[in-house]
Amino acid sequence: WTPEDLPLARSLWADARVARFIHAKGVFSLEEVAARLRREMDTQRRFGIQYWPAFLLTSGAFVGCCGLRPYEPSPGTLELGVHLLPEFWRQGLAQEAARRVIAHALDDLKAEALFAGHNPGNEASRGLLSRLGFTYTHDEFYPPTGLQHPSYLLARPSEKGRPAPTGGSHADD
Repeated sequence: WTPEDLPLARSLWADARVARFIHAKGVFSLEEVAARLRREMDTQRRFGIQYWPAFLLTSGAFVGCCGLRPYEPSPGTLELGVHLLPEFWRQGLAQEAARRVIAHALDDLKAEALFAGHNPGNEASRGLLSRLGFTYTHDEFYPPTGLQHPSYLLARPSEKGRPAPTGGSHADD
């Protein structure tokens, strides 16, 4: 993300069909969208990761974002998130993007595990996390929505007898 991407960020996070799953009011104000964009850019600057903007290879169309952020309660664990524009839902794009981000997190960044959470009303996200191999761990209160979010962990496969990490304690959008 760059400051010039504000129109793309608005098209995604100001869309009520997207925001209803990640914001208690069901909509982000334009100021909140700008703050969200700044947060993503700051996360990239500080940690080398963010929810990266995603585009179709065939047309260059903006489809949303998929990426990582630090998972504060657990060093070595990164948080995975995917937000797509509604016109790109149910096309396999979230799974394709998430698989690439997961490979980057585990293979390149050497994350010990990945955490993900979702709005309890978002059955598509529940199915996506299952297809990606995440394991449900608990429900957790997520302040931005004011709801208990189902929370999941994907542990790095064991290597040379080393046990895979377990646990997790934070839900995100």
